[in-house]
Amino acid sequence: MTVHRLLLIPALFLFSTTLIATPRVNITADIRYVDVVHAGKPVRIERIQEPDNYIEPDYAQTSRPCPPYCIQPMTLAPGVETIGELELLQLLRRMQKGEDILLLDSREEHWLKKGMIPGAIHLPWTLLHNETANDEEIAEVLQFRFGAVMTGQLWNFESAKTLILYCNGAWCGQSPTNIRALLSMGYPAHKLKWYRGGIQSWKQFGLTTVVVSTTE
Repeated sequence: MTVHRLLLIPALFLFSTTLIATPRVNITADIRYVDVVHAGKPVRIERIQEPDNYIEPDYAQTSRPCPPYCIQPMTLAPGVETIGELELLQLLRRMQKGEDILLLDSREEHWLKKGMIPGAIHLPWTLLHNETANDEEIAEVLQFRFGAVMTGQLWNFESAKTLILYCNGAWCGQSPTNIRALLSMGYPAHKLKWYRGGIQSWKQFGLTTVVVSTTE
């Protein structure tokens, strides 16, 4: 009996550790997380590790009134690159290394309570739209946020930052409105990138968000 027990214990131990050990939910097979700085503080972007986690109700809704919440095209304009999550993470890594890249959350302020992508800055779509902002306000954003330079009556975007814009999802028109506005001002298309899936896709993959308290 003693011999049988000694043989059985290792077998039970191996079986129990097999049950306890669970695979991590990585971003890709080779990427577990991406570290960024958000509002001066380090944030680790990774996926929620709970396999039973589901997307929250605010982003599970499938049918919003159209207009205004209409499905956006995959390509907004020639030269403007539409990107996914992995491309966005690569750009965030480059941004952390000091490249002139900005990730812009184009949504209205009350949405920030639902979470924003780490590394992003909030620039509501209304600040770049000529129906909701005046020329002086728009010029201030172009010069002091994006690095454009006014030469005579024209904007010079040679040293302007590469911008990545996103909003709530492929049904959200806020970031597309800003991209079209920037193009009309002469912003180079190759310096504009659009994360079409937005927060809805980001949350669908269980990726880290930063909750921001707002005044609304």
